[in-house]
Amino acid sequence: MSANRRRAFLVSAVFVGAAMLTTACQDADKDAEATKSGAAQGSSSAPAAGTGAPPAAASNTVGSTGASSGGGTAPTGKSTGGQGSAGQSTAGSASGSSGSGGGTGKAAKCRTDDLKITAMDSTISGDPNGTVAVMLKNSSGRDCTMSGYAGVDLKTSAGSLSAQRTGQETVAIVLKNGESVSFGIDYPRNDSGGSGVSITGLLVTPPDETKSVTLGWPGVAALPVTEGPGSPVKVGPLGSAGQGG
Repeated sequence: MSANRRRAFLVSAVFVGAAMLTTACQDADKDAEATKSGAAQGSSSAPAAGTGAPPAAASNTVGSTGASSGGGTAPTGKSTGGQGSAGQSTAGSASGSSGSGGGTGKAAKCRTDDLKITAMDSTISGDPNGTVAVMLKNSSGRDCTMSGYAGVDLKTSAGSLSAQRTGQETVAIVLKNGESVSFGIDYPRNDSGGSGVSITGLLVTPPDETKSVTLGWPGVAALPVTEGPGSPVKVGPLGSAGQGG
């Protein structure tokens, strides 16, 4: 090959290589622009930071009804905390009220209408004074309580005569239905041979009550006439039936 033809071939080869390089660069530029355009479109379609939770977060919400109302009810019947609207846990309010069927265990006070009251002579032979025992029976159908002294008044031909308390210690008594408790009345008997003061009746008022019961007097029919202050008739506390109150 001559020198001129060799030179012409080399020049042609250079031009062909330059053309191929230019085409490759143009293709690379197109690919780069396409990549930038896709990235820009992807970034514009993505949600802005802080503008809202992604859709997947909605599946983690704990029951929309439970979230607004607080606690839900677990299968075991216990209250469980729900998800609050602000995302904080809120305690359930499943505390139940206590039953009202339980009693207090304390018996009510004995009232006059709860009691059957009777009186009987219980004087011991040979004793200078007479004794009347008054019995109070619980007929209320339930237990009841009382303590202290009953009020005792004798109806006499000279008027009403109130018995004086002996001053003995008192105790609280739980009187079961059907049971009885007694107290004693001590009084002087009329042995003077005179008419004395006739006794016509007995008025009994249970402790802490205002309603009275009138009974017949079972003891000696008269009291001796006495002078001076005070009452010769004595009454003992509940549970003191017997001679001398």
